[in-house]
Amino acid sequence: MSSAGEFEELRPLLFSIAYRILGSVTEAEDAVQETWLRYQAYPAQPASAKAFLSATVTRLSIDVLRSARVRREQYAGPWFPEPLLTDPYSDPERSAELADSVSMAALLLLERLSPLERAVFVLREVFAFGFGEIASAVGRSEAACRQLAVRARRHVDAGRPRFEADRRERDELAARFFGALAEGDVEGLRELLAADVQLAGDSGGKAPALARSIIGADKAARVLASVYPWLVRIDVALEPREVNGEPGAIFRDRDGKVLFTLTLDILGGQIQAIRSVNNPDKLRHVGAVADPWAAARELNRARRHAN
Repeated sequence: MSSAGEFEELRPLLFSIAYRILGSVTEAEDAVQETWLRYQAYPAQPASAKAFLSATVTRLSIDVLRSARVRREQYAGPWFPEPLLTDPYSDPERSAELADSVSMAALLLLERLSPLERAVFVLREVFAFGFGEIASAVGRSEAACRQLAVRARRHVDAGRPRFEADRRERDELAARFFGALAEGDVEGLRELLAADVQLAGDSGGKAPALARSIIGADKAARVLASVYPWLVRIDVALEPREVNGEPGAIFRDRDGKVLFTLTLDILGGQIQAIRSVNNPDKLRHVGAVADPWAAARELNRARRHAN
């Protein structure tokens, strides 16, 4: 197989590694492209294309993450990963596990780790790389990588929920949620939400958003039920989709442009968190992006006319 053919065959894996390390579709795609350029420039055919490319994209992702940490600390409001509609890496035997590893909740847990810990954790726990391969990828000894893996696993396990969601139950609950949302049914929404549910949005200061996160089933249900009917009035459509391996939706304006995405974190038969990504810079890979401020002005006009 040609080098280009090998690269294209491995591209989905490389993207999946980079996205889990970076939490950004755009930055992951850039890291994969730079990996290709370095592969082309490599003076000899490596013994293993997979090992060479995986190591290269991992090192690039670590470097990008180190610089990104500073920007994230200065980010306006909550920072969430860029929404991923589908994970291109396909492994039927481990599809559920791979989907869980790309959820918003899982990626936010990985934000607690150092860039090196995060890379080691992703390679070992998600993609089952051997420690020899990991050591080569991150430029550390195998012993050091084992220590990094133990430390990373300890941090992640401390933040993981103690129960998992059954996928069919999860999808049924999500369907009930979107049904109640469409009807503006406060009671219907409230009974689906955990008592301490969190409703939060990532706008980066570039789109209208909640002034602060809303905590609690009653408050969250009332806000959701009050907002969605007005979105319908200005022809905003809800398109149910799986986002980051979780039940979610894309909200589009009347021209089909993306306003924001929504994901539901469902565990133990209840919705634990509802996260929206409103920052237009994080939505461009999803499709043509709407002007969020224009939509907000139209929404306010509709409210004034109704009153």
